[in-house]
Amino acid sequence: MDRKQATDFDQELLDLYDDYAHGRIERRDFLQNAAKFAAAGMTAEAVLASLSPNYAWAEQVAKDDPAIKAEYVDYQAPKGAGDMRGYLTRPADAAGKLPAVLVIHENRGLNPYIEDVTRRLAVKGFLAFAPDALAPLGGYPGNDDEGRVMQRKRDRGEMTEDFIAAAQMLKTHAMSNSKVGVVGFCFGGGMANALAVRLPDVIVAAVPFYGRQPATADVPKIKAALLLHYAELDRRVNEGWPAYEEALKANSVEYTAHVYEQVNHGFHNDTTPRYDKDAAELAWKRTIEFFGEQLKA
Repeated sequence: MDRKQATDFDQELLDLYDDYAHGRIERRDFLQNAAKFAAAGMTAEAVLASLSPNYAWAEQVAKDDPAIKAEYVDYQAPKGAGDMRGYLTRPADAAGKLPAVLVIHENRGLNPYIEDVTRRLAVKGFLAFAPDALAPLGGYPGNDDEGRVMQRKRDRGEMTEDFIAAAQMLKTHAMSNSKVGVVGFCFGGGMANALAVRLPDVIVAAVPFYGRQPATADVPKIKAALLLHYAELDRRVNEGWPAYEEALKANSVEYTAHVYEQVNHGFHNDTTPRYDKDAAELAWKRTIEFFGEQLKA
C-alpha cells in the first residue's frame, strides 16, 4: 500500500477516524460515514485500511540492533493485575547506572510502534521500559483493532496501578540511577499526566504526547517537570489545556508546552498517515533533550 499523508485526506474524515480509533464510534458507523469520502473504485473498507497503522513503516531501531539490549520481562503489580509483562531496553555498552524512562502505549496495547519508541530511548542512553496493559489478557494480539477492544475490557484504575508498579520497579532497578521519567502517547499521554500526580516522589519528568489532562484539583500534587506536546487540530484533547495551564501556573509547576501547527492527534506515530515528520522529529528531539536535562544530571 502506498504511504499517504494527512493532507491526502479531508479533515472531517481524519476526525471521523479519530472517533473510531478512540472508541467513540463503532466500526460500522465509521464505514457508513466514510463512504462519502471513498474515491471512484475505492470502498469504505479501503479508506479505513489506508488510515490504519502499517507497522512496516515504523521501525527506526531494529530489534537486533547491536547497540542495544532488549528483552521481555515480567514484573508484579499487586494492586493492579498482579502478573504483568513489558519490554525492557538499554544501551548494550552501559556502564554504571542509567536514567530510566517508562513508556506508555496508546489505547491498544504494546504494539510495534511503541516497542520501537522504547528502543529509540535505549540508543540515546536510557533504561526504558514499556509495560503491556494487555498482558493479563494474553498480550498485544498483533492487531490494533483487536487490541483496542481488549484494552476497553481492562479496568482503568487497575491499569493505572499496573503502570504505577512499573514506575516503582524502574526506580529500584539494578541498572537505574533512580531518576524516572515517563513518556506516553494518547491514552499513554493521559496516563503520564496521571502518574505525575500519583507518584510525585518517583516521577522526575513527564512527557505527555496529546494526553488528557488531570483534574485541576490534583495539579498541586505534581512535583515533576513537564514537557507537553499538543497537536493544533486535536480539538478533543486541547479543550482541556487552558484550565490545565492555569492550574500549572497557579501552583508553580515547572512546565513547557508546545502546540504543533496544522498536525493531528497521533502525529508522532510514524505508522499512520497522521504522522507529521517535521513535528514528530522536533517533538522527539525536545523530549530526548528534556530527559537528558532532568534525569542524567
